[in-house]
Amino acid sequence: MLTRCEEIMREVCRDFEAELMQFNGEEDHVHLLVHYPPKVQLSRLVNSLKGVSSRYLRKEYDAHVRRYLWGGHFWSGSDFAGSCGGASLTVVHQYIENQQRPA
Repeated sequence: MLTRCEEIMREVCRDFEAELMQFNGEEDHVHLLVHYPPKVQLSRLVNSLKGVSSRYLRKEYDAHVRRYLWGGHFWSGSDFAGSCGGASLTVVHQYIENQQRPA
């Protein structure tokens, strides 16, 4: 399911002329490194990533997903976005890559 989530999020990023540079996830959240142009509103990009992935993953993995919804929602209502201007991209890539992806 994480592999499919990554595919969906890559497509959403392309629609925003952005690039999903790194993706990984755990059982209850994902980490993304996204390079996006200044004209893109981050809130619109995040809402689209969450909304589109939720629709597709609920449809494609319905029986599995229903057991893990957050009060009927696929994603939590909160999110975190941070700038990585102070850290090298290599450090951010390694952080995301080293998340404990479930088997």
